[in-house]
Amino acid sequence: MNEKKSFKAWVTSGKVNRKLCIFTFMFVPVTLLLVFTYIPFFKTIGFSFYDMKYIGEKEFVGLKNYMEVFTREDCFQALKLSLYYIVASFVQLALYFASVLSFKIKGSGVFKGLMFFPYLVCGIAVGFIFKFFYTRGFVLDTVLQWCGFNLEQLPYWLKDTSINNISVAATSVWRYMGQGMVMFIGAIMSVDASLYEAGDIDGANSFQKFIYIILPSIKTIIVLNMILSITGSLSVFEPPYVITGGDFGTGTYFVIMNKLAHESQKVGLASAMAIVLLVLIMIATLIQKWVEKYYFGVGDAEPLREVRRRKKRLEAKGGAR
Repeated sequence: MNEKKSFKAWVTSGKVNRKLCIFTFMFVPVTLLLVFTYIPFFKTIGFSFYDMKYIGEKEFVGLKNYMEVFTREDCFQALKLSLYYIVASFVQLALYFASVLSFKIKGSGVFKGLMFFPYLVCGIAVGFIFKFFYTRGFVLDTVLQWCGFNLEQLPYWLKDTSINNISVAATSVWRYMGQGMVMFIGAIMSVDASLYEAGDIDGANSFQKFIYIILPSIKTIIVLNMILSITGSLSVFEPPYVITGGDFGTGTYFVIMNKLAHESQKVGLASAMAIVLLVLIMIATLIQKWVEKYYFGVGDAEPLREVRRRKKRLEAKGGAR
């Protein structure tokens, strides 16, 4: 007759010990994730249905806050400003620079370092740098005067509503171009060298190598950069907040949300804005994933567009017979 195992023997047994180790190591990170991510997220969803401040009574208003997000001029204008940063995100992909610098060029190492350095700088510091860079009579105006421009003919880079959003969006290009460049360089350097050799044998020039060898080989990284750039452009905060404070029509979605939550104490409306932003980012991600599958394929899979074309050609041949 088998005796029952003692509690100590049961705990120290291999199967139980493995489960205890897994639970122990998971407990702290899962707890932190629940406390600082999931619980606040569901609380934010709840707050979005109320007219409330941080302290005091709250009144249930249903979907009124969500309707106000799209009807308030400042909120809707902030959404439109995201287009400036979306355009800037495509510029900062820096695919051209990466394709050039991945090959052996004199001084390319120094140029890579200079391009990547802005990404290492704190976003608040970048904001202060460009705040003085664009200030009237300071760095940019001085350089342009050296080039022969008259100060009176130059615009106010941060006050002129026809150009100030372009100026602020340019700071994102300067900061994040190096990040995209490094990702592209890593992808391009991993391309099989035999493909380049085959291209040389076939007489392909540099542009043809770029189109037919490099682009198909790094399609996954291209889509990843597009997702990171576009979703990031919808949640820009540091440059407009530090450089202009959101004044003169430069307040992005996050800046307006911050003002409503902390200055106007419209916590319910700010929460609704946060949920709307989450939905927009999810929609943008789903669209880009569909584009990746349709035009680029997934992994080594053939793009859905080519599969459909082949199917139509086969159907046409079958009908012709």
